Amino acid sequence: MTTTSTVTDSAGLSVYNPTATTGTGKSEMGQSDFLTLLTAQMQYQDPFEPVDNSEMVSQMATITNSSGIAEMNSTLKSLASELTGTRLGDAASWIGKSMLVQSNVAVPDSGGYYAGQITLSSASDAVSVDLVDGDGNVVKTIDLGAQSAGDVSFYWDGKDDTGETASTSSLQVKVNGGTTSKVATWATIAAVQSPADGSSSKLITALGSYSPSDAISLM
Repeated sequence: MTTTSTVTDSAGLSVYNPTATTGTGKSEMGQSDFLTLLTAQMQYQDPFEPVDNSEMVSQMATITNSSGIAEMNSTLKSLASELTGTRLGDAASWIGKSMLVQSNVAVPDSGGYYAGQITLSSASDAVSVDLVDGDGNVVKTIDLGAQSAGDVSFYWDGKDDTGETASTSSLQVKVNGGTTSKVATWATIAAVQSPADGSSSKLITALGSYSPSDAISLM
C-alpha cells in the first residue's frame, strides 16, 4: 500500500507532488508481528498497574494458540505433500492396472498375455524376440520383421500353435536382429505399499516393487 507525498524543491520548500509515493509498511500482519506487539505490550506495561494474573494467562494462551496453529498448518501441508502421486493417494488408484517398466523379464497378465516394448537404436531388416524360460529353452519366438529405429511393441497370448497354454511363468526377453537401447515389459499392479518411514509408495507387481515414477506408461 502507498500514499501520495511531498518533495523538497531547490529552495528547501516542501511542495505537493502527486507522482511521489511513500510506502506505509506491510498490508497485513503475520504471526511474528503479532508476537512482537504482544511481547512489547507486556514489557512496557505500567509497573503501578501491572497486568493481573487472569489477563496474563489469557495473553500467554494467545501466544501458545498462535504458535500451535502455525505448527498445525505446517503439519497439514506435509501430510498433503505425502498424499500426492508419490505417496498413497494417487498410487492406490493404480491397483489392477498395468504399467510398462524397464525390464528384460516378461510375466503374464490376468488373461495370460505377455507384452512389452523394445527400443531399437537403428533400423533393422529382421527383428525377432525370444521368450526364454528358466532352463534356457525358447518358449516362443515373436517375429517382428523389418522395423525402423524407435519403440516397437510385442505380445504373445501364452499359447502354442495348438491353442494350449505354453507358459504361465516369467520369461526372459532376448532381442535378435537389432541393437536395443531399452527393453521394457508390462506388469499388473497388485498392491501399493506405503512405508511407515514416510518414503515414496511402492507399486507391487509380479516383476517386483517399483516407484510410480518408474512407470513408462500406464493402462
